[in-house]
Amino acid sequence: MGTMSAPRPAPLLAGDVGATKTNLALFTTAGGVLTAVAEANFVNGGYGGLEDVVRAFLARGRSAPTAACFGVAGPVAEGRARMPNLGWLIDAASLGRLLGLERVVLLNDLAATAYGIAVLPPEQLVVLNPGVPLPGGNAALIAAGTGLGEAVLYWDGTRHRVSASEAGHADFAPRDGEQIAIPGLHNVYAALDVAEAPDVAARIAAAEDASATITELALAGASARCTRALDVFVSAYGAEAGNLALRALATGGVHVGGGIAPKIVSKLADGTFMRAFTAKGRFADWLARIPVKVILDPKTALRGAAAYLASVEARS
Repeated sequence: MGTMSAPRPAPLLAGDVGATKTNLALFTTAGGVLTAVAEANFVNGGYGGLEDVVRAFLARGRSAPTAACFGVAGPVAEGRARMPNLGWLIDAASLGRLLGLERVVLLNDLAATAYGIAVLPPEQLVVLNPGVPLPGGNAALIAAGTGLGEAVLYWDGTRHRVSASEAGHADFAPRDGEQIAIPGLHNVYAALDVAEAPDVAARIAAAEDASATITELALAGASARCTRALDVFVSAYGAEAGNLALRALATGGVHVGGGIAPKIVSKLADGTFMRAFTAKGRFADWLARIPVKVILDPKTALRGAAAYLASVEARS
């Protein structure tokens, strides 16, 4: 008689639930390696809640998972999260009951991204500052997109654990007169006393995404005002990243994530970001030794949710 092969374990369901869209994927694990076997994106406006999105995903003939982990754009407490931009209330326990999942874990989206750093391939990182990382040092993540997110990765003696935050909602401390009327790239542009060509001003005014248009014009060198706006934005971004490095004692490194960074890598790498990052008086040399890298992969939070869930399943 032939031997019966062991049943294949059910895949893990991971999700990145943002303000406007949700990315879902099924992952298998083999030898500690995560592999996405199915993936889909959903526009949140067409659904009444996350359970409806998951049902739509699994209805496409996907293999049924037994566990799920979702990174959500909002604070998570006691397995619950309310999406401030959607009005969705996500409750891990009720979601598990409704979908027949044995385990559902909710993470803040920045925490999910932070867990994803460990599984990023090197080609998905751009080095702004090589620095000299200290083994066992804390690390940190800062990510500007629709809003600003920050997380700390603290060393517990064996590995990095993630502490989520809502630091992006803290007050902004401007460093000079130009920064009084910001943050936000479009707000920076509007606040500047720099002449603009009428056709460029009209293009920005008519743009569906003014910030993206300002960025495009700045990177192309097509508008002095747009270029200055991006300079101010990147300088403020670098200064806050340096503040986070100080708060977290991030001698293990700082990662820059979010949707904006991959689009302006050339600007982040021109020195503006790092000059502001290190401009902390007597701590300038200390900050200059901290590695700083930009995350390019837009699916880092999705992979991080899967990596976290795989580690939980392995320990249970």
